[in-house]
Amino acid sequence: MKGFLRFKPLLGFLAIFLIFFSLFPLVKSKINYFQEADQVKGFKDLLAFLPTPAPYPVNKSVSVLSGLSAKSAVVIDVDSGVILYQKFPSQRLLPASTTKIMTALVALENYQLNDVLEVGKLKVDGNLIGLKEGEQLTVENLLYGLLVGSGNDAAQVLGENFAEGTTGFVWAMNQKAAGLKLENTHFTNSIGLDEEGHYSTAIDLAKLATVALKNPVFSRIVSTPDWLITDITGTAVHKLKNTNELVGKIEGVRGIKTGWTQNAGECLVALTERNGRKIISVILGSGNRFRETETLISWTFQNFDWRAIAPAIYP
Repeated sequence: MKGFLRFKPLLGFLAIFLIFFSLFPLVKSKINYFQEADQVKGFKDLLAFLPTPAPYPVNKSVSVLSGLSAKSAVVIDVDSGVILYQKFPSQRLLPASTTKIMTALVALENYQLNDVLEVGKLKVDGNLIGLKEGEQLTVENLLYGLLVGSGNDAAQVLGENFAEGTTGFVWAMNQKAAGLKLENTHFTNSIGLDEEGHYSTAIDLAKLATVALKNPVFSRIVSTPDWLITDITGTAVHKLKNTNELVGKIEGVRGIKTGWTQNAGECLVALTERNGRKIISVILGSGNRFRETETLISWTFQNFDWRAIAPAIYP
């Protein structure tokens, strides 16, 4: 009996040890539960400070689009970057005056809007807004002439007044293209003339347009149906009408740039906004850029719904 009493404290310790380990999994699960709950709560608190995800376009598969004459075409959702339609989107083609989107971006980054530039000896033909040698205009007015009237003469003036001249201006255009990772785009002039080594693609132009539209001055100008510009004296007046006939005609079209040469065919980069949803459509090498852009716009808004996608949270 005395020997048993001598081992009694040890037996008590063993009993406590066994009880603890039998209950350990339950205790551990409770600890994990509260830790995970704290993590989820912290995640929920974090989400409160994050921007709401952009609604995501979902194809309703109502119809299939076919029969476009354009050599290349693409439609992208501006907010999500999702491609909604494509036809040879990476094919290198002549961009014609859609080139002037990049011309405008480089001008906006290197000039002040109130800078005054002088028209030199004009060396271009094609689509002109009627500038005369010796006229002095602000950069802002020249941008209206470039983007609304698609003036080749306005593009020449912006290029030749650059610090490094026209060659430097075109170099800056290509540097900007490289910085935006437009891997199938290269410029040899600021106007959109057909030249060897001057090319772009529908998808590159869509990306370029998305960037350009973030500039409020660019966005304002390209959505203008018509405008009057003058030289700094107010005596030389140039009346401009947007070469994009869909501006003011088709619901939600906000610009942005047409293009045409005999070799390039009809081209059009367009922004359309309806019910808060923005799409950019690009048509290159078309037989009827306005009709086919209308078709793309109608098809897109008929075939896609935009739905909010919330992140999943697991308790």
